[in-house]
Amino acid sequence: MIASQKEKAGGSCPKATIPPIVLRRHVSKDVQRFLFVRAGGRCEFDGCNKYLLRHHLTRSDGNFADMAHIVAYSESGPRGRMPRPLGIHDPENLMLLCHDCHKLIDDDPGRYSVAALKENKRRHEERIFHVTGLGPDLETTVVQLKAKIGGQAVDIPVAHVTEAVSPRYPTDPRGYVINLTGINGEDETYYRTATREIRRQIERIYEPGMDVEKTRHISLFALAPIPLLVYLGSQLSNKIPMDPYQRHRDTENWMWKQMGIPVGYEFRPLRTGRDKKKVALVLSLSGTVHLEDLPKQIDDRFHVYGITLMGQTPNPYFLNLQEDLVRFKEVYLKSLRSIYDEHGALKEIHLFPAVPAPVAILCGRELLPKVDPELVVYDYNGAKGGFSLALRIERSSKS
Repeated sequence: MIASQKEKAGGSCPKATIPPIVLRRHVSKDVQRFLFVRAGGRCEFDGCNKYLLRHHLTRSDGNFADMAHIVAYSESGPRGRMPRPLGIHDPENLMLLCHDCHKLIDDDPGRYSVAALKENKRRHEERIFHVTGLGPDLETTVVQLKAKIGGQAVDIPVAHVTEAVSPRYPTDPRGYVINLTGINGEDETYYRTATREIRRQIERIYEPGMDVEKTRHISLFALAPIPLLVYLGSQLSNKIPMDPYQRHRDTENWMWKQMGIPVGYEFRPLRTGRDKKKVALVLSLSGTVHLEDLPKQIDDRFHVYGITLMGQTPNPYFLNLQEDLVRFKEVYLKSLRSIYDEHGALKEIHLFPAVPAPVAILCGRELLPKVDPELVVYDYNGAKGGFSLALRIERSSKS
């Protein structure tokens, strides 16, 4: 082998030069498509979900998305000194974001860490994967009833609705809103006006060509005084399946819990009256209704029956599982049959409910029109000294 002149002079061989790794800012079309599909074309920042293929004002189609790096393209960029992935433009290091959310996370990288952004991305993409896998038979029509309670009205966030109805998905997350918040008061005029509006809106919802005809299912979210909820239930058709939801006080969301011990209920007579045709039914579930709480017109002529929780004190936290609602329905219907067996055909039953919203709705919905007696519904108002007559639900055909 012939040595080089430098080796002959006693020098060493020059070291091989490794070409530097050149980072390219360009994100390949394949990666872009992959990310758009996984994100569903929506901003992946937690709580945003903005659709990025249509301008939010002009509604014109276009690409209004940013391909945002979790670990920055440059080491001097946001989160750039964190452990760097082998592929800086790999889908796992990219988030589909709107311009505003992209600026937010890059302006405050201390708050929006790599771990936090990856968790945003994971949850968003898993939700998109789940929703896009649902079949058309899982569509539902969302119906909301809103009224003031204690002078206040509460909005139901769209995200809570979508979360609660899963694995069903709503044709419109906001759905049909029966808004009674403009009606004030607690007197006879208030209930007359409110029930008239509920009936008008429910009739409209069941009209041919409306979403209910297509989905054949209703998801019901209602916040209103208990008598209005009973009336709402009486107007809902038994021919269309319906799932009512409630706002849980501990979690402050509307999702039925998946684990827990089901609740038991018991029906029993509370007082024997003098007149076989006068009957009152007390529902002590969210709270205890004592005989002395009943108004003076429910005198010793009345037979009084009660449904309460089995093995626990009535409380506002008992209703957690959908199974709890199914069990109440079974006991409620058996109770009505027992009352009819004992008293024969009745013109009316006086109802005193201390119950959560879904139970109140079932009390009205499970009545058979032209068969079951009228419900005379009372509402509890501490400021007025207890229960007072709110409304009468008459026998009528449903929508």
